[in-house]
Amino acid sequence: MNLQQNIIGEINFRAIARALTVVENDLNGSSALLKSLKFNKKCPVIGITGPPGAGKSTLVNGIIDILLKDKKKVAVLAIDPTSPFNFGSLLGDRIRMASHFNDPDVFIRSLATRGSLGGLSAKTIEMADVLRAAGFDYVLIETVGVGQSEIEITGLADITLVVLVPEAGDEIQHIKSGLMEIADAFIINKADREGAEVFANNLKKIIGRSVDGQPSIFKTTASQNQGVDDIVAFIQQANLPQNNRRKLLLTEKVYKLIQQKMMAGIDKKKLQLDIAEALKNGSFNLYSFVDTYV
Repeated sequence: MNLQQNIIGEINFRAIARALTVVENDLNGSSALLKSLKFNKKCPVIGITGPPGAGKSTLVNGIIDILLKDKKKVAVLAIDPTSPFNFGSLLGDRIRMASHFNDPDVFIRSLATRGSLGGLSAKTIEMADVLRAAGFDYVLIETVGVGQSEIEITGLADITLVVLVPEAGDEIQHIKSGLMEIADAFIINKADREGAEVFANNLKKIIGRSVDGQPSIFKTTASQNQGVDDIVAFIQQANLPQNNRRKLLLTEKVYKLIQQKMMAGIDKKKLQLDIAEALKNGSFNLYSFVDTYV
């Protein structure tokens, strides 16, 4: 399956879409495809995370606009949560990025978390690598805003941006060190709102105590394209992870992929049915069930 650029220099979107479908659904040839990937150009993966409503999709739109002006080719993986009840996913980020649907230099794909609490599944890693090998200049990954467990993004992204809003001011004291440590930059979006400056100052004080070598802090109003150019400049000038960070990234990737392979034989829908059947037994014991199931 040819993922690379064709003779006129355009990326083959149809081939990419087919490859992503093969990988996402573990269809025949998935393993061989992943093992054959060749990374012929430096293509950083940019992780954009933060709580719901922080304006991550709007920020991504603004970043894409500026990168396109610089003649860059951009791929986006927009991750939506999977319902634990019906196992479906809204996949609504494509709606919010509709302005870029028909752009020949932008590829957007939505992906469900498949139950991963941190907003990332092993499929995210594999699909991001497919996009890295396809000839794009940047791969942007917008993750589900689910809080502290978002630290999983550090196992995938070369650069991690944490998006917050001024209204989080009272909650900033409760942000745990894990989220602080993964951020290469904090973005205070909707900075035209009251309290943005105070929030930024409080954030500077907190990360100064929590992190060696403070991450950058930016203020943006993405809906008005204010401050987004500073984010893009930061991305373009940032040094990609040094050796120690690269080892961490690869360790997290390998761990996630091994975890997926170890769990491959467990069907969550079947598990739900089996639990429903087991519950009919009045003496149901969770731990006995797990031992028997494993």
